[in-house]
Amino acid sequence: MNTFYILLLVIMVPVYLSMMFIPYWTRRTESFGVSIPEGVYKTEELRGMRKKYVLLTAMLSIAVTIIFLVSGSSFAADEQKASILFSGVVLGYVILSFLIYLVFHRKMKLLKQNNKWSAAKSQLVVIDTAFREKKLTYSNLWFVLSFLIVLVTVFITFQNYQSMPDQIPTKYNFDGEVTNWVDKSYRSVLVMPIMQVYLTLLFIFINTMIAKAKQQVSAENPEESMYKNVVFRRRWSAYIIITGTAVVLLFAFIQLSTIYPIDTQLMAIIPLILTIGLVSGSIILSITTGQGGSRVKTTTTGVNGAVLDRDDDRYWKLGMFYFNPNDPSLFLEKRFGVGWTINLAQPIGWVIFIVIIGLAAGIPFLLGM
Repeated sequence: MNTFYILLLVIMVPVYLSMMFIPYWTRRTESFGVSIPEGVYKTEELRGMRKKYVLLTAMLSIAVTIIFLVSGSSFAADEQKASILFSGVVLGYVILSFLIYLVFHRKMKLLKQNNKWSAAKSQLVVIDTAFREKKLTYSNLWFVLSFLIVLVTVFITFQNYQSMPDQIPTKYNFDGEVTNWVDKSYRSVLVMPIMQVYLTLLFIFINTMIAKAKQQVSAENPEESMYKNVVFRRRWSAYIIITGTAVVLLFAFIQLSTIYPIDTQLMAIIPLILTIGLVSGSIILSITTGQGGSRVKTTTTGVNGAVLDRDDDRYWKLGMFYFNPNDPSLFLEKRFGVGWTINLAQPIGWVIFIVIIGLAAGIPFLLGM
């Protein structure tokens, strides 16, 4: 059962919190995937919807946790079955929570239609031509540190290649015991360094994407909106750089464990500590920053209720999936949640997605893992 408790605390609880409070983290011009005037965000009806969503997802979280723990007691001794159970529980939770979201999305669409919030007001798209000139993200040069860590890892590996064991551990359980090995070869010992390079390039891509993502400025309060969006991008850029460096260090630690004697318990504890830190950091960032910087505190107040953002709900399928062939933008902010998504109408977006997934799955296979 210890394995299941750890999985629950490290992965499930953050997933629960992230899912439950999404309505409070999104922009105030969007509610359950539907664009709304910022002035109606704090109405009693919408407040009630957000509270009900939290309650329903909390009840779902409790039910899933009970199922998880009760079923987990039967498979605790079988790691493979336990992993399958855990994956199934997480998948089931995501699907059921999505169905709950769809109920609220449909209700929100009807509410907007019945109240005709945007019928009598001008709709505008505000663009700041100097927006790209601002420092939206931290420099990719920070990732030089990650590449230096990779070089040190490779140097130490080849310096000690002859003294490395004939079988290289590739997987540990939560008790710090090795559960899978691979025969030593130059290909197998390079798996970790190559994954380090891949992840570093991936984080560089994400940091660049944050800077290049579509500009989204509120027509009701453009100056405040632009300021918040810059803060939003810079904070997540810093998080991405810190995360990238930490993950590369973790892979270096795992690689060095095959060369130097390291307590096997540390092999289980350190990844858990890192996971807790990174997940906690993302949740804290979501709470304090919000989507697009919606929760960033500013000195300016007031909303111009005479104009609204242009209503583009028709391009957001189910309020989550953006499909607009007339929009050249490739990346843009999510409607429901914190972060970015892609324009599914742009083929290059699909190519990028497939390449990222393909490389992650293919590198270990090509290197004989």
